[in-house]
Amino acid sequence: MAEQVAVIHDVQKLLDKIKEVKYTTLTTLDAQGHLHGRPMYTCEPGNDGALWFFTENDAQKVSEIKANPQVGLGYNDIDNATYVTIAGRAEVTEDKAKIKELWREDFRGFFPKGTDDPTIALLKVTIESGEYWDSPGNIFVRAFAYAKAVTTGEKHQPTPDEQAKVQA
Repeated sequence: MAEQVAVIHDVQKLLDKIKEVKYTTLTTLDAQGHLHGRPMYTCEPGNDGALWFFTENDAQKVSEIKANPQVGLGYNDIDNATYVTIAGRAEVTEDKAKIKELWREDFRGFFPKGTDDPTIALLKVTIESGEYWDSPGNIFVRAFAYAKAVTTGEKHQPTPDEQAKVQA
């Protein structure tokens, strides 16, 4: 029998898992209905619980999102053995106040004119659901799981702190 995964309704738990992981893979559907992924830098999440990304307003991802706003995000923190997937709805905005709020000077390499760059836009991803895996990274935890499997024939069952599905 497959393991039962806990379901929780705490989007903040997802945000807490990814707060130190700045890069994600953003996946959209292209015009042919194929998955199209690309790396993106995550700005600090706002008080609204959404995730924000800078983009060019004429980028392919913008046209893909306008055609189908459903997106996927994949975060990997290999050092801490934490993995997070997020499904959400993306929207494109050129809100100058929000652009200035989220701006960092090192973005100038992509937007040479800074916050006044005519190509600058933001993607806002509103989280609808997600899932996380906090794998036992500690050698003693893995050793315990191994010993349990060998002696009882049972595998390690993740707790809600280790794995859960999140519904917004």
